[in-house]
Amino acid sequence: MSSAARPVGHHHGDLRNALEEAALELVLERGVQGFTLAEASRRAGVSRGAPYRHYAHREALLASLAERCYRLQHERFSTAMATAVGAVDKLATYAGESVRFAADERSLFLFTFGAGLDKTAFPSLAEAGDRVLELLNGPALDLRGDPVLAQDLVMAVGAVAHGYATFHIEGVLPDREDAADHAESAARTLSNAPEG
Repeated sequence: MSSAARPVGHHHGDLRNALEEAALELVLERGVQGFTLAEASRRAGVSRGAPYRHYAHREALLASLAERCYRLQHERFSTAMATAVGAVDKLATYAGESVRFAADERSLFLFTFGAGLDKTAFPSLAEAGDRVLELLNGPALDLRGDPVLAQDLVMAVGAVAHGYATFHIEGVLPDREDAADHAESAARTLSNAPEG
């Protein structure tokens, strides 16, 4: 049995994590639409009915997995940004940490941003994603002073961060720290650009 097909199993109380890990493996092997809850159960080494203790259907399992990615991003980005001095450095840190997160959590990053989940059907997923971008609100408002201009900066820095993370994952910028440096530099340029 290959390691990819070996049941991951679970410890008591860790069913949710075991199912999410199994689902992530299956999604990466077969695509978002290419697996069933029964297959995730088998991969996790649990009964076919076990997922229904936590998830109403397959999409709920996928949404939970994507939400986990956003929670990890929020924790990691907020920790890194806490050590940055000043608004420009905070925005640059966010961008660089986005690349590092994508490098370190490649599978989760690719799944979360490629799953095509309907966030309107999963409000907690939408909220988790929003909380990640909201990390940029304070620094952007400090720099722009106007909420509309600040939101434009939030979206621009978020796009740059995601773009450089994707460049790294796709091999356009294969060196992790080089890609992170580019992302940080671009975020600084955007942050220091004239308003409007």
